[in-house]
Amino acid sequence: MPISVRLDKKTEAMLDETAQALGTSKASVIKESLAEYCPKVLARKTKRPYELIKDIAGRKGSGRGDLSSRGEEILRHAFRRKR
Repeated sequence: MPISVRLDKKTEAMLDETAQALGTSKASVIKESLAEYCPKVLARKTKRPYELIKDIAGRKGSGRGDLSSRGEEILRHAFRRKR
């Protein structure tokens, strides 16, 4: 199925250079790039909210006595560190 895409000059030059370096067509570079990129995006976007934060929320017994009074602050700090 043919698809048409408009590229800016910088992206087109990068595509040309990559195809030449690999000794292949621009279409092959685009297909391979999409085959690698799309599954990564779909895996990230289809995760449930818990899966995205389980490394910081799934701990048992934090040892902290201030979670009930400072829970939101602590969680916000953990999210910032994760980024």
